[in-house]
Amino acid sequence: MSESSHRVPATSLRRLNGISEIRGFFRTNTAPVYFFGPTAFNLLGIDRWVRNFSYVAYYDSWDGGHPRVFSPKHKPYVRFESSEEINNYLLRDPEVQAFITARGGHPKVAMLFFDEETERICAELGYEMILPSDSLRRRLDSKIVTTVLGNEAGALSVPNVLAEVDSWDTLVRVAVDAGLGTDLVVQTPYGDSGKTTFFVASESDWALHAGDIVGQQAKVMKRINNKAAAVEAVLTRHGTVVGPFMIDLTGYPELTPYPGGWCGNDLFPEALSDEHRAKATELVRRLGGRLGQEGYKGFFEVDILVDLDTDEVYLGELNPRISGVSSMTNVTAAAYADIPLFLFHLLEYMDVDYIIDVEEINERWRELAADDVWAQLIMKEPGDSVERILGAPRTGTYQLNKDGQLAFLQESHDWHDLTNEDECFFLRVYAPGDYRFKGADLGVLVTKGRMQTAVGLTERCRRYIDGIRSQYVSEPIEQPPAVVPVTYVK
Repeated sequence: MSESSHRVPATSLRRLNGISEIRGFFRTNTAPVYFFGPTAFNLLGIDRWVRNFSYVAYYDSWDGGHPRVFSPKHKPYVRFESSEEINNYLLRDPEVQAFITARGGHPKVAMLFFDEETERICAELGYEMILPSDSLRRRLDSKIVTTVLGNEAGALSVPNVLAEVDSWDTLVRVAVDAGLGTDLVVQTPYGDSGKTTFFVASESDWALHAGDIVGQQAKVMKRINNKAAAVEAVLTRHGTVVGPFMIDLTGYPELTPYPGGWCGNDLFPEALSDEHRAKATELVRRLGGRLGQEGYKGFFEVDILVDLDTDEVYLGELNPRISGVSSMTNVTAAAYADIPLFLFHLLEYMDVDYIIDVEEINERWRELAADDVWAQLIMKEPGDSVERILGAPRTGTYQLNKDGQLAFLQESHDWHDLTNEDECFFLRVYAPGDYRFKGADLGVLVTKGRMQTAVGLTERCRRYIDGIRSQYVSEPIEQPPAVVPVTYVK
C-alpha cells in the first residue's frame, strides 16, 4: 500500500528543492492567507514564518494590540451553538470582508471547524478554502469510520466491536461474544473530547450513559491500562510527515468540568519510549496512506494509546484537521530547524511544486525531539453558575516569582520567545463584559517544562492555575443569559 495518493502538479509550476527553498518561498509569500477562528490560538506564531499570514478572530485577546489579528469592532451578543457558527458569522461580517478586500489578492482561508455553509460562503466571496471538503472531513471524523480505515491499513484500535447497543444486556452480550469482557469503554461516532467517551463496567454505569449511546452505532472497547499520546501529521504528495508525540492532560477538575475531558498537553522526549515511538510513527503513516486513498491531504491529528500491560500500541482517535495541539507542534526544535509542520499543509494548497525527503525529515525530527519540553493548559470554567466577568488577566507573558506568585511581565504576541519554566504565555478568551459558565474556555497557558507527572499536576502547574484564576473577577447575575459551551481550541 502506498503511503499517499500521488498527485502530479502542473509542470508549469515553480519547483522548490528542499527545506531551504521552501523556507525562502514562505518568507516572500505574496498570497494572502487567513486563519479564521473564535480565537487566534491554534496557529499563533505562524505569521513569523509566512509573509501575508493574518488571523481573523471573534475574540480579540489583545484588544487591538496584535498587528496580525483582526477582529470586527461591532459584535452584538449572539448565542453561538458551535465554532462553525462563529466562523460563518465572521465570514459574513462586513468589517471582515472590507478588511480582506482592502488587502487584495486571492484569499486563502483555513480554520479548525467549518461546514457546508462555510464552503458556500467562501465560494460566494471568492475565498479559497485550503482544507479538505466538509463532506470528506465529516465522514473521516467518525470514530467508527476511523476504526474501519485503520483496520484496513493495519493501524489497529484497542480490541473492540462496532455495534448498536440498546440495553445493558445487549452491551454485555456483544462485548463477551467479542472477547472484551465487561469492563468497557464505549464511544459514539461524533463529539468533543470527554463528551462521547463513556466508561461502563456495571448496569448502573450503563443507566447513567444510556441516553447518550442508544440509537447510534458505537465502538465498544476493552478497557485497558493505557498511556495516551497525541501527535499531528501532514499527508503530503511525498508521504506523511509526523510531528512530535505529547501526552494529554485529561479530566483534572482544576481545568475542566468534564471527567474525561482534554485540558492540555505535555511535550517531552520521554512521552513515548523509542520502541513505542517507532510503532506509533508507523501506525500514523499507515493511517495517512489510507486517508490519501480517500482523497484526503494535509493536516491531521491522531491520538495513540499504549497498553501498559501488553506493550501494544493502538490507534485511538483521528481529528482530520488542524487541532488543539498545533500550538505545541509548531514550537519544537524541529520546527525551527526546518519549518513548522503546518507549512507542509500550506504547500499542498499553494500554486507551487516542491521536493522533500519525508524519510529524512521524520528521522531528523525524531532526533531533535530530545530538545523539546513544552506544555499547555486549556483552562475551562469548572463552576456551575453563570457570572459576568468584571476583570480578567491580560494576554501576554507572565512570570512566577520566588514566592510562587504570578506576575504580569509584558504584552506579547505569542509564546515563541519563552526561555525558561518560570515564564508562561497566557492567551485570554473571555474579557470583561463576557460571561463565565460551566465549560467555558477562559484561556490557554503555554510554558516550557512539564505540567504533570505520574501522580498528577506539578506544584508549578498548580501555581500557574491559581495565579491566572485569581485575576478573574466576576459577579453573579440574577437572570443570566442562555449560554452554550463551545470548544474554541480543539
